[in-house]
Amino acid sequence: MKYLRDQFEKAGGIIKSQTLERLTDLKNDYTIVANCAGLGSMKLVGDQSMAPIRGQLVRVRAPWVKEFLMGENTTYIFPNSETLVLGGTRQEGDWNTEVDPEDSLGILQRCNRMLPALAGAPVIREWAGLRPWRPTVRLEKEVLQLGGDRTLPVVHNYGHGGNGISLSWGCAVEAARMTKEIVDELEL
Repeated sequence: MKYLRDQFEKAGGIIKSQTLERLTDLKNDYTIVANCAGLGSMKLVGDQSMAPIRGQLVRVRAPWVKEFLMGENTTYIFPNSETLVLGGTRQEGDWNTEVDPEDSLGILQRCNRMLPALAGAPVIREWAGLRPWRPTVRLEKEVLQLGGDRTLPVVHNYGHGGNGISLSWGCAVEAARMTKEIVDELEL
């Protein structure tokens, strides 16, 4: 993310941080907004089709494992150089971001059954997070009315659920194309 942020800023992009209740609360300081707020889009743009999918993972040290394995029921093994990411869970509608020891135990047991060579691999880290899901990814342009004759073009790009990694580059390219269309239309 740091690399992408640096590239954006090097190209003249400006990142501002502020707390908003709704996108329509923005002042006249913006020409175009990219909405990549994920679950925050529930409140930010009133998207009630959004829902969390809780995921939990375990990282173990096992440098002897070099292959990627995919099993049933969200069970997978992703190798890195010295460690493995073991997954996982897919708990729809669950807002809990705390590590659940029972989920970790289930992940370890399923992965050990799939690859017995993992037995005894030391756990390095466990974590849980929320994936922003909606029935379809929202990747589109919208023009918001801010009051009076003031409008604000928005490019929405969120709701990828557990597919964010696999869809990120393609969606980013499409969001950039849409943003360029707006820039061209506004002759900026």
